[in-house]
Amino acid sequence: MVQAYILIQTEVGKASTVADVVSRINGVVHADDVTGPYDVIVRAEAPSVDELGHLVVARVQRVPGITRTLTCPVVHL
Repeated sequence: MVQAYILIQTEVGKASTVADVVSRINGVVHADDVTGPYDVIVRAEAPSVDELGHLVVARVQRVPGITRTLTCPVVHL
């Protein structure tokens, strides 16, 4: 299982709505509104890197109100 944090920037005033919508996407473990350079931080998981990429590009980035994402895969050292 591949896990990642997805850092999301949203349009002004859309963070709460984006977090709520994203939290319902299959593969998203948790979504939180935060302050700072990003508005929402998501914990996601998928069976492979390719499927994680598909989750981000085909599902998360299509949520209205998202302006940018940064995906940070979790590594186990």
